[in-house]
Amino acid sequence: MLLADVRTAAPRDAAAISRLLAEAIREDYGSLLGEMRVGRLVSDHCSLPRIRAEIGIPGGAPAWLGWLVAADADGTVVGAASGGVPFPSGGEIYSLCTAPDHRRQGVGTALLAAAGRRMRAHGAVSQRITLPAEGAPALPFFTHHGFTALTPVRLGRTL
Repeated sequence: MLLADVRTAAPRDAAAISRLLAEAIREDYGSLLGEMRVGRLVSDHCSLPRIRAEIGIPGGAPAWLGWLVAADADGTVVGAASGGVPFPSGGEIYSLCTAPDHRRQGVGTALLAAAGRRMRAHGAVSQRITLPAEGAPALPFFTHHGFTALTPVRLGRTL
């Protein structure tokens, strides 16, 4: 896939991020976690008011560096990531998702690279992520990008 854009999310992207993140959680974790836990994840992480508020404070503090989006040539948001540097020298990916029909096309890789650049600019020398469950479908993606297991659900790598 040729991405038209990986950029900081704008207020107009909030609904697309909310839908995309909810769709990815349901598809990836529905059978692994069950309906109730998936519903809680979607409710906690995908609410439109929450995402709107988070977009409104991009880079507001090192612990929160904001949302990034990847858009295709038509401008449709096909991926999103959020992160920050919550402790000195340590970056954290809070969310990273790609539209199911755009996976394995470089979208997640482009978002991960952009988040890493943003974190390095704020002093991070490592990057971590916590996955929602052991055996998460995203595990091969992250290990491919140099992440190693710190715990069964926590992964890290050097930037």
